[in-house]
Amino acid sequence: MRAMVLHEIGRPLVLEERPDPLPGPGEIRVRVEACAVCRTDLHVVDGELPDPRLPIVPGHEIVGTVDALGSGVTSHVQGGRVGVPWLGHTCGHCRYCLAGQENLCDRPGFTGYTRDGGFATHVLADAAFAFPLEGFADPVAAAPLLCAGLIGWRSLKLAGAGTRIGLYGFGAAAHILAQVCRWQGRQVHAFTRAGDTAAQDLARRLGACFAGSSDDLPPEPLDAAIIFAPVGALVPAALRAVRKGGRVVCGGIHMSDIPSFPYALLWEERQLVSVANLTRVDAHEFLALAPEAGVRTTTTVYPLERANEALDDLRHGRFQGAAVLIP
Repeated sequence: MRAMVLHEIGRPLVLEERPDPLPGPGEIRVRVEACAVCRTDLHVVDGELPDPRLPIVPGHEIVGTVDALGSGVTSHVQGGRVGVPWLGHTCGHCRYCLAGQENLCDRPGFTGYTRDGGFATHVLADAAFAFPLEGFADPVAAAPLLCAGLIGWRSLKLAGAGTRIGLYGFGAAAHILAQVCRWQGRQVHAFTRAGDTAAQDLARRLGACFAGSSDDLPPEPLDAAIIFAPVGALVPAALRAVRKGGRVVCGGIHMSDIPSFPYALLWEERQLVSVANLTRVDAHEFLALAPEAGVRTTTTVYPLERANEALDDLRHGRFQGAAVLIP
């Protein structure tokens, strides 16, 4: 197998030849067809997430076919297409797992962070955390759904049932979630970096009724806002934009420090919450509704060997939608 490997934080990934991995009990081996590049991968490579297992193969938006089964696996068949997400394993026994909050597990495993991920030709996955992708014919189009789509869906669930939804940072997650919101009959308000007309144009094409700078106020107060950009200064901006009783959801795994802001922005029962990881329930819900909603992903494709270029292009906002590696 070939893999792009991170050996040292802040250094480029290195292309390596490795023996094909053998699945252990309860595992499957997946031949990777496509792996999207997530901002979380950047946080791992740049050292913004602590203590990754090194060396590590990043990548956790994986689509591929099962080509080997470990002992005891009956949930998958060889040749079946599956998706492998960020949450790669949970203990099943801690208070959070037992309460249906496996996204908060005390002893989790994360794909591309604590176990090797999909920037490779092959990857091992816990069979219980790999989702069948029957009916998803295009691996490249499906790959961003495995994190950008899933975390967007979980964020929307936490945002509540409001009609006017603000999306701060119109990248991979927001361009998927905007389509889901429109399918549900909600109004989408997109907020981008000042002057990012390409992202604003994409938002309008996907049905946003408003697209402007994150410094702007929407035409009407929002019912909820979801922040995908890892910029702490967007928290007071979003609180300023939501109505009384509205909710601001922080949808990222990492964010720069939130600046101080007057209590008046939080008062009147506005709420500020964060999203952590995902659950398998989230995945099954979203992967069922995405085809119904007609979700179409905007992608830029890179060969596996150009993973460093894809990461840098994501870092500097050089494409719309999602980057996807293919081996």
